[in-house]
Formats: sequence, C-alpha cells, structure tokens
Amino acid sequence: MPDKNKAKTNAMRVLDQRHIPYQVYEFSPDIHSAVGVAEAVGLPVREVYKTLVIMPPSGKKPVLVVVQGDLEVSLKRVGAALGEKGFRMATHKEAEQLTGLQVGGISALALLNKQWPVYVDVHARALTEFVVSAGKRGVNLRLKVEDFMNITGAKWLEATEP
Repeated sequence: MPDKNKAKTNAMRVLDQRHIPYQVYEFSPDIHSAVGVAEAVGLPVREVYKTLVIMPPSGKKPVLVVVQGDLEVSLKRVGAALGEKGFRMATHKEAEQLTGLQVGGISALALLNKQWPVYVDVHARALTEFVVSAGKRGVNLRLKVEDFMNITGAKWLEATEP
C-alpha cells in the first residue's frame, strides 16, 4: 500500500476506495517513456505498460490503449479489431487537452469519469501484475492485471504487431 505521507493521485484514490492493493514506484518526472520508467525503477520492460490516446475516425470518444512499454501500437490492428478504419494517435497536445493529464502520466485509472473505452494489449495476459501510470508523471503503480481490467472495464485487444 502507499506511503500515507505522500500525495495521492486520483488513480490511487480509486484503488483505495475499492480496497485494491498496489505498489507505488516514483522516479524523475523528466522520464516520459515506459522504457525509461522500467530502467529507472529496475523492472523488466515487459511489465511496464504505457497508455496511449487513440482517436477514432468517427469523432466518437477517444480510445485508451494500454500496451507493453517497448512495443508499438498498430493502428491497423486496432481498427480491424474495432471494426473501423482510420484510427490515429492523438498528438501530445490533443492527448493532454483531452485527458487533462501530461503525456507520460496518462492513466486509464485516473480517467474513469470520462467513460472512454479502454483496451489492453493481449501481451498482458501473460502477466499476473503490471505497472501503469498513476495519472501523474513520475509516479507509476503495480497492480494485478485482473484488477485493472475489472476497474476500467477494459477489453483485450491485439494492439501490437506480433
């Protein structure tokens, strides 16, 4: 559980309210990549996931796709899985304006109130726990993949190239 003296993020509050255990990792807020986070906190990059804001072609709500830190999302695969062509990555500016969070600190747990669709790349199925952003640059959380899926209502998606 978190140190009671540290400032909590909205993601931590959500987990606390639901009595979901988690571990906090803190690192330099100058690190904006999941690979950099893995190196900074001494974890295998396959356990550190990044949250990407993807824009649908239809002008519907943005989609959050959570993928392993060292993998690239395939917009073609996302589109094929979701039955629509023309998805694109949100720009840094769009992602920050839409989420109210800084790139490098975007978290599906902190954005539950937006009710955006959340998808987790199937690589996470091989893990019991993974590390995701806490909704603030420089703070990540380790929690059970199953708990993350349940809280966010996430669905599995083949979002990266094999």
